[in-house]
Amino acid sequence: MQRLLAKISYDGTNFCGWQIQPTDRTVQQEIEAALTKIAKTEITVVAAGRTDAGVHALGQHIHFDFPLNMTPMQIIKAMQTKLAKDIKIVSIAQVKSDFHARYDAFSRSYYYIITRNPDPFNRYYKSSFKHSNIDLETMQSCAKQFIGKHDFTSFSKFNPDIKSTVCTISSFEITQKESDIIFKIAADRFLHNMVRRIIGTIINISDAKEPPQIITKLIEAKSTANKLITTAPPEGLYLEDVKYPTESFI
Repeated sequence: MQRLLAKISYDGTNFCGWQIQPTDRTVQQEIEAALTKIAKTEITVVAAGRTDAGVHALGQHIHFDFPLNMTPMQIIKAMQTKLAKDIKIVSIAQVKSDFHARYDAFSRSYYYIITRNPDPFNRYYKSSFKHSNIDLETMQSCAKQFIGKHDFTSFSKFNPDIKSTVCTISSFEITQKESDIIFKIAADRFLHNMVRRIIGTIINISDAKEPPQIITKLIEAKSTANKLITTAPPEGLYLEDVKYPTESFI
């Protein structure tokens, strides 16, 4: 039995998120179904993190135990014949038997795209806002306030299973390319809805012309009960990549 780590990408438009649901289509469900058909025995996978409905991934990572003596490339080719076109297996590598896709990750990165020019062709892949005062410099100043180790209770959806709400954001950049504003954020871990709430809050602060320093107060409050804190739409959010120690790989 070999433990494998797969990097996958998917268009989240027609999925009800990553995690298996009783009736709705999910990414985990389709990945496990494909692997089970290949191995002819039930295969379960563990992801680096869950993505919500409508959220996309360029570099989601999953681990699973696989019983057959197949090379990574053979598994990739077999899986692609059984998966829909909105999922792609990017790569597969063998890892140590005690490897864990979620707990062994030391960095995760997301990016979020806002377009000032929404149209029928980008509505599922870029977000747009009616706010008229979205100012790039103000938002860049806001981003700096989030860098470092903080308790992100104010920017996450409550989950009783999560023991700690402390995360360390290592980088946060906001740039503009033509009509798009691109947010790129990396941290050791993210809480449920954390990225989208950070984005939504930054947009509200810019639109309301509040000083970026108010973010410190929002973090210290450890409460979502503030009108500035809102959750940005899932369209436009991409799980970009997950990083692991080199010693995890065989």
